[in-house]
Amino acid sequence: MIFSSIFFLFVFLPITLFLYYVVPWKFKNFMLLLCSLIFYAWGEPVYVFLMLFSIVFNYLSGIEIDGYRKNENTKMLRYSFWFTVIVNLAILGFFKYYGFLVNNLNAILPFEIPYRELSLPIGISFYTFQTLSYIIDVYKGVVPVQKNFVSFGAYVTMFPQLIAGPIVRYTDVDAQLSKRTHSLYKFGQGVSWFLRGLGKKVLLANNIGMTYDAIAAILPAERSVLTAWIGCIAYAMQIYFDFGGYSDMAIGLGKMFGFEFIKNFDYPYISKSVTEFWRRWHISLGTWFREYVYIPLGGNRVSRAKHIRNILIVWMLTGFWHGAAWNFMLWGLYYGLLLLAEKLFLAPKLEKLPAKAQQAYCFILVLFGWVLFFSPTLKDAFVYIGNMFGIGGSGFIDSTGLYYLAQNLILLVICALCSTPWLWKKFRRFTLQKGKYPSVAAAVIYTAIFIFSIAYLVNATYNPFLYFRF
Repeated sequence: MIFSSIFFLFVFLPITLFLYYVVPWKFKNFMLLLCSLIFYAWGEPVYVFLMLFSIVFNYLSGIEIDGYRKNENTKMLRYSFWFTVIVNLAILGFFKYYGFLVNNLNAILPFEIPYRELSLPIGISFYTFQTLSYIIDVYKGVVPVQKNFVSFGAYVTMFPQLIAGPIVRYTDVDAQLSKRTHSLYKFGQGVSWFLRGLGKKVLLANNIGMTYDAIAAILPAERSVLTAWIGCIAYAMQIYFDFGGYSDMAIGLGKMFGFEFIKNFDYPYISKSVTEFWRRWHISLGTWFREYVYIPLGGNRVSRAKHIRNILIVWMLTGFWHGAAWNFMLWGLYYGLLLLAEKLFLAPKLEKLPAKAQQAYCFILVLFGWVLFFSPTLKDAFVYIGNMFGIGGSGFIDSTGLYYLAQNLILLVICALCSTPWLWKKFRRFTLQKGKYPSVAAAVIYTAIFIFSIAYLVNATYNPFLYFRF
């Protein structure tokens, strides 16, 4: 079940909200837990047992670790902590990287290892990182152990951010699990966030995504430079509005249930450097790796050699987190090297360039990164990048490229405008004016977004979610 589906919008969400608000406060977390488990089981009935194991295991482990910490039993504290971390990572590794490992072994061994390809449990990367954040913070004494099983279960399974984030660290919601605000104003804010995200996902990401899919299906030898660049830009817009829209919907749903989640995207395509881009893109993932990997390794308060090592480790892991394939590893390494280049010598030179030149520099590098990301294999990635420079394709401009440019020019302009804060600032400035007309206009705009989105979804055969199985 995805947020941008008719069933979710008109059946699951209304019933869940009704049940959540009619029960007394002391049962709200239980209702959220129950509905979240149903939401998860809807797509993967078998894997709900895996999630229940994760809840029970980490709940009991947290209590055990807290007990050893309070009793100052350092030896058992470390054993218990590392055992819990290893079990969590082993589960994630088995389901996400088992096939990748066997395939690579089969490529080098003189015999074939038979294996059955497993479907990846929905959201396992997200909820594994959430449980790890809890275990690490309890181990460090940063947060008190959660002894209420229902509250802990609600934190792990919370459906608004279960399958696509943002990755909610336990420190962000610890207090909210026991006390949070419900109000009509906050609920209205949640609806606004949700509708903006729905519009991004359905009206922008889905439509521009069809263009990328069509171009990706063209044989490399028949792909011109123009066509290749249009396809790459289309994918860049699709993944931003797809993932960013889903994150906005998650934040909106969180507000409807009284929670405050961190913003996950902050107009990354206006960045003037790759460093800035990763401060604006998938903020919750970057924060997680910084807090739980980069800083524990020493961060930048070490020698230059170790600092370089720390950055490369973080970005290799970031790439591998996104997928079990060598192109994701190279994608992570690509960004690690770019960030190192900026930190070590590029940053002063970039600052001397005009703002637009800095933004163009960053956006072009990000586009090459997306080629590594969306390509099925490394070979496919290099072939596509070659097409972008006229190597192995059908020239610089052809009728196919001109067709896709003409068909998508208006949509690409709209996507470009919506990927900057300019349009949103204009809208906010207008709606904050005094008088009833701005409020009425805002209501009309949000209603139009909803109606057009539903009209699209009713007959839609194309409604993917790119991060559904991360």
